[in-house]
Amino acid sequence: MSMQRNKAFTLLVAAMAVLLLAGCYHKPAAVRYVESLTDQQLDSITFARTHHYTLNYNFVVSDDSLVLTLQMPEESVSELPTDSFSVKKDDRLVVADILVMPNDTVDSVWVQLAHEMGMFGWVHESEMLQKVEPDDPISQFISFFSDEHRLIFLCLFVIVFFSYAMIKLNRRKGYIVHFNDIDTFYPTLLALVVATSAMLYSSIQMFAPDEWREFYFHPSLNPFSQKGLLSVFLMSVWAMLIVAMAAIDDTLRHLNMSDAVPYLVGLAGVCAFNYVVFSITTLFYIGYLLLATYIFFALRRYLHYTQGKYLCGNCGKQLKAKGRCPHCGAMNE
Repeated sequence: MSMQRNKAFTLLVAAMAVLLLAGCYHKPAAVRYVESLTDQQLDSITFARTHHYTLNYNFVVSDDSLVLTLQMPEESVSELPTDSFSVKKDDRLVVADILVMPNDTVDSVWVQLAHEMGMFGWVHESEMLQKVEPDDPISQFISFFSDEHRLIFLCLFVIVFFSYAMIKLNRRKGYIVHFNDIDTFYPTLLALVVATSAMLYSSIQMFAPDEWREFYFHPSLNPFSQKGLLSVFLMSVWAMLIVAMAAIDDTLRHLNMSDAVPYLVGLAGVCAFNYVVFSITTLFYIGYLLLATYIFFALRRYLHYTQGKYLCGNCGKQLKAKGRCPHCGAMNE
């Protein structure tokens, strides 16, 4: 028991160390008096607060192509002849200018983008945002998993993978979290953390969409630089990584390699299933009740499977039933 407490204390210290190292001191920018700012600077600050990007912001083309107009927006709005050129997928772009055209019935905001080859062109903001993403790996990761077609494919893949893993492990009577578990809490905790993170992810999109959009344009893995639900969500992401490492390590201690690999594959399937289910059901408010039910179910199943009734006569480890010891392989009659 003391060994488990020491291990839990070590894990807690490691978790806090990672979070502290991930954080960095953020020195607030010097506040300038509003009276000293020009109208153009005030407009730029207002635009950045509402649109989350401004001049010199970097984008990368995510669609097959994006058409930019060489002439000024006034000529396009007046339906005068204009020239254009296309930028291709993965091309880098920089915001060079922003112009508001109130009389434009399509989109009043025009953005001038500078191409990495030195060419400049204008495009409606609405069209631009559909075909570009911030030039940041975290933003691109968010964009990749926010695509509706990918979410549908991921949902179908997870359901098929989860069902196949359950059937295979059930037939060979293998170990699997919640259903034929081993004497370690970390796999159960990992499944619960993933479910909670999925719930928080959807909750942010419902109740704090502006904060999520700001995070999308200016991402950070430091939970202490964010606020509210976003900070809690980032903490859960770090906790997920730490608990996953602990779950893998403890599984390899409890099972031999032939049993540990299927168990970890099944655990990955359960986590993926939890992510899909709770991220979708939370959008319909069902996820909150479902999460409370799942936590009760997971804890009850863990307590059921970790109450050892026998001890191995060879290694002394707990056994749920007589027979071959999964730890040392000795037979216990």
